[in-house]
Formats: sequence, C-alpha cells, structure tokens
Amino acid sequence: MDLFREQLPSSDSKIIRDVVAKLPALPSLVRYHDDFDDTQRSIRNLAECSKVDIHYNGRAISLSFEHSSEDFATLMKHVLVLMLGKDLGPGTALDYLSSGKKIDAEMVSRLLAAGPLGISSVWVPFLALNHPRHTYNCAKATLHLLAKYRVNGWSEIYEDVLAALPLPFYDKYAVVRSGDAFLSVDAEAAIVRFLDEVADECSSRPLAEEVLQDAAMLLCAYQFGMRPVQIAMLTFRDVRIRLDRTERPGSVHLTFRMVKQRGKSAVRSLLRRVKLEWVPIFASLRDQAHSRGIDPGQRVFGVQSSHEAGRRIALVLRRLIGGSETAYALRHTAAQRLVDAGASHEELAEFLGHTDSTTALVYYETSSNQAERVNRALGISDIYQRVARIAHSRFIAPEDLAQLKGDQQIAGVPHGVVIAGIGGCASGQPACPFNPIMSCYGCRKFMPVQDIGMHSKVLADLRGIVRFFHSSSRSDSVSPAYLQLERTIAEVQAVVVELKGTAS
Repeated sequence: MDLFREQLPSSDSKIIRDVVAKLPALPSLVRYHDDFDDTQRSIRNLAECSKVDIHYNGRAISLSFEHSSEDFATLMKHVLVLMLGKDLGPGTALDYLSSGKKIDAEMVSRLLAAGPLGISSVWVPFLALNHPRHTYNCAKATLHLLAKYRVNGWSEIYEDVLAALPLPFYDKYAVVRSGDAFLSVDAEAAIVRFLDEVADECSSRPLAEEVLQDAAMLLCAYQFGMRPVQIAMLTFRDVRIRLDRTERPGSVHLTFRMVKQRGKSAVRSLLRRVKLEWVPIFASLRDQAHSRGIDPGQRVFGVQSSHEAGRRIALVLRRLIGGSETAYALRHTAAQRLVDAGASHEELAEFLGHTDSTTALVYYETSSNQAERVNRALGISDIYQRVARIAHSRFIAPEDLAQLKGDQQIAGVPHGVVIAGIGGCASGQPACPFNPIMSCYGCRKFMPVQDIGMHSKVLADLRGIVRFFHSSSRSDSVSPAYLQLERTIAEVQAVVVELKGTAS
C-alpha cells in the first residue's frame, strides 16, 4: 500500500523538515516479533528504504513511501519504529499507517506545530473531518513521537494530554447488540449435521485431506469460538490424541494460542477438548499426516495465513447455510451460547481467551433471560421462531412404513419416553451410530411418516422432557442432553410445518 501521496507545500515542508531535524537518526536495524510464525523479523537500512515489508498473520504486506517527500517519509518511518518498539504489534502499525495517509499536508503541519498548549484548538476541527478512527490513532502516534524526543514543546509529562484527545465513537460490538452477529437455529443445525456426517464418513472410509481440514477448521470456530489466526496457527504438536482401551481415538485435546491481548505477560495457552462425536475428524487428519511423515511443527490445516483460514471457513459456511457469514459469526454465536447457559464473566473470558473479564460484557446485555432460554428449547420463543431447514430422504405413508423391514422401522426410548412409528431409516437403525429418535429428525436418511398427529405427539413429549429438566434445575444449556433436545425439537417442528404445508 502506498502512503501519503500528497505533495507538501513549501511552508508545510519546512515545519516537517524542522521536526525531522530534531529527531535522532533512524536505526539501521528494526526488530519486531512475528506472532504467527513465532520468529523475530528485521527491517534493515530503514532510512534508505522506499518500501518495507511487514509480516503479519502469515502475509507480507508492503508499505510504500515512494510518493511522499523525503522528510515526510522519514517522519512516518520514525512513527513505524515507535509503534513496533512499544510492542503494539505489526498489525496495529499497518492499520495506523495505512489510515494515516488520509491526513492532508496542511493538517499534518498544524498538528506538528501546535504544541501541547495549542493541540486542543487544532484537534477539534481535525476530529470534525470524520476520518476513520485509525487515522486519528496515527496522528496521536506522531504526537507521542514528539513527546518521546521532546520536540516542539512536547515531553513525556504530556502523555496524559495525548491520552485525553478524543477519538471518533466506534462500537465494535454493534452487530452483537443488534443480534446480526448470531447464527440462526437452522444455521447451527446445518453446521452440526455437517460435522456429524463428516465424522461418520471418515470413521468408515478415507476422506480427502482438504475436506477434513475444512471440517476441522469449522469445528474449531463453531465449538471453541476461535479466531481464524488461532486456527491457522495450530500445529500437529498442539494436537493430543488419547486412545481408549480398544486402541481407538478416545479424546482429542487442542492447544491454541492467545492473540490480540494488551499485556504480553498475560498470554497463555488455551486447552480445548473436541466433542466426542467429532473426534474422528482430527484422528483422520493426524493419521494421514503421520503416514506421510509430517513434522510435528507443521500446521494442521495447511493454510499459510489467517486470511486463507478465514476464507476457507467462509466458503464452507456459504455451502452449508448460504449468505456471507464468517468465522466471527461462529465466535459471537459460541460466546452468546455460553452466556445463555449461565456462564460467569470469568468463564466467558477464559472461553474467548480474554485477559480482561469485562471485555465481553456486551454478551450479557443481549442475553435472553432464563424463561426465554426455556422457551427457545421448547421451540415456542418469539425470538427463535425460525425452524431448521428440512433434511430427510422422503415422506412415506403409514402403510409403506408397515412394509419396511424391522431394522428400518425407527423406535426408541429417549429420556424414558417410548416413541415409535415416526418413520423409517434408509440405512437401517442398527447401522446408525447415533441415538434413535433424537438424531433421526434432520438426518438425510430419515423417512418421516405422513402423519401430522404422530409428529405433533413427539413434539409434545419432547417439550415435556424439557419442562422436567427445567423444573428439576437441570436446564443446563451447555449439557449435551439439553442441546440435543433443543435441536431435535426444532427438527420435529420442521417436519410438522412441512406436512401442514403439503396438506394445505
């Protein structure tokens, strides 16, 4: 990206030249840490460079100073060194400097010449220009540079003055407050169904590595709310698989790294356990890697940057649920799911990998109350009226159901309630590794019977189980049983709605 294309008038050039003359020489070597590759990067001979490459989240992004005056380029190079030296990170430096090009030459000279006593009179009209927030951050960084080297009346005793300079209002959680950040019930059901099917298939036959990688990345974003950069950084060394007594994968633990934290000293590892039903996905990935003799330090998903990881997750979501959802929608949804289940501030901070437990308080502001959570599970909430998309083989008549083989007729006793006659299974119930009744609705191999009364009775029975959970103080929305009830009720409703539409 090119920075600061404006040619400076002579008067403005003189102000900048005078400021640069009071600054020390640029260092011949600038070091910064690349978190993504966990290595030290260097910028050599910065004073002579017309362009520098900054490594960030797996990509090398170019900053060009070719279209600015020599003095102005030198000033911005000093700002770059300052930000990298303060451990603000290469990403922050890129954001600030790329946005800083929106400051015109006249405003730059006025900011530099104002001094600590006159900065307020310059900053107010500057703020009224409504530039992006990072444009003002870049201006502040430039003033911090003057304070560090005691230029034009500035010194470090004025740091509080700089901190008090206002920035444009920005609500980074606006989509959370509006509810636009969260996935619908049908979208979550489609994701869970996809992961179930991939886990089932890879247990019986080899799948393409790219299919397994995409499913595993989606799993990390959906179950753990991980950011694309955390997913992209995962290596085989971070995957620990424990075998059960039959020498089959019994559990998978993943170790992610904290990112985007203010205090480097607080950074720690995030240990997460994969849902038991989805263990085969990671087990298959590990087995394929070991068969090729992959180094433990190699990245699990074969992506070279966080951008690539985010793009592949978005493509999978588009195939499953349509629209333009990203991994961040999965992160927001996972956080809200945890809050709705009654998690404390500390538990939510631990889940999201925040060092500050107050950072995500917005999720509590938008959380539904206990009654609303029960209504959601019952499938009667005004907020969650949308039901899951239909996923079944075909409807069959009651007489056709009677002609099916016994192992193709579905029956079960979920939570002590006897349910039978709801339909048939294209593969046969004994061949299915999932719980009968609870996993049938929404399965593509399910053949629902054409009987609205039968499915309405199942819906009433399942709602009775939810009420029992709630009355006995067992309505833990995180527990697998409660989540499965919620999902199944939505799927049963979908069948009832489809049948009603056919009848009309």
